[in-house]
Amino acid sequence: MQLQDKILKLKKEKDVVILAHNYQVPDVQDIADFVGDSLGLARQAAKTPHKTILFCGVHFMAETAAIISPQKKVLIPDLDAGCSLSDSITVDDLKEWKKQHPDAITVGYVNTTAGIKAELDYCCTSSNAVNVVKAIPEDKEILFLPDMFLGSYVSKLTGRKNMYIWAGECHVHAGIKPEDVQKKLDSMTNAEFIIHPECSCTTPYLYDIATGSYNGRQVQILSTEGMMNHVKKSSANQFVVATETGILYRMRKQNPEKTFVPASEKAECQYMKMISLQKVYDSLVEDKYQVKVPKKTADKARLAIERMLAIS
Repeated sequence: MQLQDKILKLKKEKDVVILAHNYQVPDVQDIADFVGDSLGLARQAAKTPHKTILFCGVHFMAETAAIISPQKKVLIPDLDAGCSLSDSITVDDLKEWKKQHPDAITVGYVNTTAGIKAELDYCCTSSNAVNVVKAIPEDKEILFLPDMFLGSYVSKLTGRKNMYIWAGECHVHAGIKPEDVQKKLDSMTNAEFIIHPECSCTTPYLYDIATGSYNGRQVQILSTEGMMNHVKKSSANQFVVATETGILYRMRKQNPEKTFVPASEKAECQYMKMISLQKVYDSLVEDKYQVKVPKKTADKARLAIERMLAIS
């Protein structure tokens, strides 16, 4: 029996649901029950009837699932699957920042540790960050963390003047440079351009993109799941995609008649690629590695996450 078949058999026997992020390797995406972005997977974790959630993503995602579903067992196949963006702020950093702005509302990207989430008023993802900020009274200062590119994008779209932004970044998205993008666009004159708001390449384009185009070309700034929905509906047949390259597998699989090219072939997250079929199988067989969040931290963090899930 092949490893893939063993995994499919085991997950049924043990009542396990497998969730995989859009950036996971193709083999892992293929055995998952649900593939999606952080928000979509958090929602699946919240509503799944399965006793065990096996999370194929990075550590903060598994923590989020454990916070949302404290009665369930949450496993991650590799404990070393971390996140450079999550690592860019510590709990002590955030507490000190809050002291400097005692009346501010804290909004934190889901790419943060459970300890950070416990200090937040709102959690958000790239797909609902704008709506989360819009839901906060305009006279309230906002501390937005940790991604500076997403923060700049949200600030621009909402027009907030009292929003302070932490200077963190995702090393993969920050590595996608405007010059890389321009080369691809020059070589594909009919391609539509879609960008994740964590990308550093968004900054030079923001003012132009506000109108929905860049130098006469159709451009969209979208979350990973927003990208998936958009390319399915778009009349374009060619796309330059500025995000981690793992998403191209799902795009091509669901839209075989369309062409998808990465804005940068170097945009690979080594953490997302740590999980393999063998590690998924080992995790199922041995119930490893369980992700637990202390109850006090989880109870505080849950409120911020529930607020995120309530805002579309």
